[in-house]
Amino acid sequence: MDNQELAAYFDHTLLKPDLQATQIVQLCEEAKHYCFAAVCIPPCYVAQAATLLAGTSIVVATVIGFPFGYQKPEIKMAEAKAAISDGARELDVVINLSALLSENYAYVSDEIHQLTSLAHSYNIRVKWIIESGLLSKQLVQRCCAIAASAGVDFVKTATGYIGPGASVEQVQLLRQCLPANIAIKASGGIRSRQQAQALIDAGASRLGSSSAVAILNQPT
Repeated sequence: MDNQELAAYFDHTLLKPDLQATQIVQLCEEAKHYCFAAVCIPPCYVAQAATLLAGTSIVVATVIGFPFGYQKPEIKMAEAKAAISDGARELDVVINLSALLSENYAYVSDEIHQLTSLAHSYNIRVKWIIESGLLSKQLVQRCCAIAASAGVDFVKTATGYIGPGASVEQVQLLRQCLPANIAIKASGGIRSRQQAQALIDAGASRLGSSSAVAILNQPT
């Protein structure tokens, strides 16, 4: 896979708590240079990125409930509405992992149904981050069933803040459990071209990484 093809899989990501506004400018310039699929940035920088990327095909994505997902649903809804108003076109929504592990499946389902319905009413895509590396196979299957019911656009493996990074095994399991119309975003610890290719081969349609530029500059 050449650089142009590989770049189209990447959400060029910058979610460090100590980032500065000038780094958002650099991120967007890199996204335009390499033709990445999207930039994934904190909500407070969505309006800036939307202005910087106006007139391009590069999507502005942001995170909701990041990084631990245990905000109340109405807070996540407010975050989503503000991000959409600022120009976000994809929302990476963190699961309430605590509710899931507490077997409060109705809470988890209601929350993602509400957020997905809101986003889709504005023609905005939703990526649901489930921290698959921390879950049993049975819980991954349950999350996939909820995702299918809610109609999310992507299931995303991880935030990259807790648990293991993306793995081929996680992506393969998600692909087995999800209907064909729901895509997979692999995220967390993707740092090499070989790893990126393996995740794509396993079924990932999108890759989230802060190392996208370095990966593209690695030898083929």
